[in-house]
Amino acid sequence: MKKKFIYILLASIAFSSVSSCKIEEIPETNMSDANFWNKVEDLRLAANFFYSTLPGLTTKDVTTDNWSTDAYPNDKGDAISDGSRAKPATSDDYSYYNIYQANKLIEKSAEVLAKGGDVTQVNWYVGEARFFRAWYYFEMLKRFGGVPLITKTMNADDPDAFLPRATREEILALILDDLDFAISSLRTADEINSAKEYGRISKTAALAFKSRVALFEGTREKFHKYGDYRKYLTLAKEAAEAVMSSGQHALFTQPQTGAKGQVENKAYFNLFQEAGDGRANKENIITKVYGINQANSIVSTPVQRYYEGNTIVPTQNFVDSYLMADGLPKDKSPLYQEPDQNMTHAQYFDKKDPRMTFTLFKRGDEYISGGPYTIPNPTRQRSGFGIRKYANEPFWARQASYIDKPILRFAEVLLNYAEAVYELNESIDDEDLDKTINLLRSRLPQVNIGTVQNPNFVAMTKISNAFVSGNGLNMREEIRRERRVELAFEGFAYWDLLRWKTAEVEMPKTLFGSYLFAEYLTDKDQKWDKTKLNLNNKNYIILQEASLRRFDPAKDYLWPIPTSEIAKNPKITQNPNW
Repeated sequence: MKKKFIYILLASIAFSSVSSCKIEEIPETNMSDANFWNKVEDLRLAANFFYSTLPGLTTKDVTTDNWSTDAYPNDKGDAISDGSRAKPATSDDYSYYNIYQANKLIEKSAEVLAKGGDVTQVNWYVGEARFFRAWYYFEMLKRFGGVPLITKTMNADDPDAFLPRATREEILALILDDLDFAISSLRTADEINSAKEYGRISKTAALAFKSRVALFEGTREKFHKYGDYRKYLTLAKEAAEAVMSSGQHALFTQPQTGAKGQVENKAYFNLFQEAGDGRANKENIITKVYGINQANSIVSTPVQRYYEGNTIVPTQNFVDSYLMADGLPKDKSPLYQEPDQNMTHAQYFDKKDPRMTFTLFKRGDEYISGGPYTIPNPTRQRSGFGIRKYANEPFWARQASYIDKPILRFAEVLLNYAEAVYELNESIDDEDLDKTINLLRSRLPQVNIGTVQNPNFVAMTKISNAFVSGNGLNMREEIRRERRVELAFEGFAYWDLLRWKTAEVEMPKTLFGSYLFAEYLTDKDQKWDKTKLNLNNKNYIILQEASLRRFDPAKDYLWPIPTSEIAKNPKITQNPNW
């Protein structure tokens, strides 16, 4: 069912077919207005619909990083990433359908109040509706800029059915107003969990999302040179700080087991496993909830099939972002060893930020039903790298995963705070670094920077102003680097390039895969054919040449509006140069 960009869903009158986020009851038949909007429970059931719209672990959702330079679709280029897309004729965008449903609940809440509904409880679900309305408008703002601003339900003959595009400022004002209402009316995460409604949007979820929205717009205004960027960066800092001081959230950690001096801690890996599901993991602030198992399944996903490599593979462009254990990038660290024909794929992971081994596959990792991971598969992982997040062999065998998707984590809030502070002041003190980036590094396991025979386990080096200046680093680049590796393949990479206005520099670059290690050509199970590969003079796989990639800063920082939407509503103008 295709919902057009500006077709305001003039048909859908009542909520139907709502789905659940660990929310058991749903209407079994379509409900008309006449017999539905009577009590608070009706609002709760109606609000359940919004949770079905959260981004999940579908092909569409997990491949958005192909739009950036961090990932590649494995067998061909991506039209957004390489600048080859054309202006679309039609749209499959669902936003106005969802906005219609949010407006409907907001309007109908007055009827429930008039029939004796408790105002506090009514506002829980109005708060949810307004949170999601803000979510939907933000998704359109990121893509298109200003869009028609619809805040009421309408019939086909309503004079406001075909409005011109609102300005960015008007859209942002609505988003922030909706989020402030949600912050004031929603329950805390602990209260929601106590009511056995884990998965619903909480007060801190609205605050955390506000920090995301405000950071996006604040940095976009700063680097694209328009508007009042300080206003939004201040909002981002304050919202993130409120989440940090709420006591409702913390980084996910696990008991640490010592072995030969090493701290064995897979907390980062387990964020994307069943161990990270539920309120026991207080890092997850907004979550797409899947089922528990086959017997208790809300919905499942074959996510590992996508991450196996057929639809998305990491690039060397991304992998080069990982620091060595001494906190230095590869071009400055004495720990870094340039790959050669004596090195194995697994050895390339040595002495690096542990998030690399928790994010990407190396030999011995639990893999698919064929056994442990050996080396990259030349067909499924043509870049020489595969994404390890969500890897779970039993779920792969069934092609049904029940691992929840973290959509907004406390880690992002810490990074939002650090970036907002820095961009406001062009500086950040060590105290703020300690409660953000260094807090993220402190939950990582120690790294062996010695040898197997003579191990020397160390923690990831902390970042400080003295460390940055003493090693010729750039604080802005290091804050951005931390975000890139911490939130890898969680849908941020492309949007970060747009808001930082670095897409015009990064997108036209050649996309590389890994070094062609000798074992790629000799492994008995995964033998690569060198004659079918395009390699550079340093023996790295070329995925896409720079000559095939482009980014036009005069138009590509906004998406084109489908021509059919302009034809339906002549008041809508096209984005510049499309």
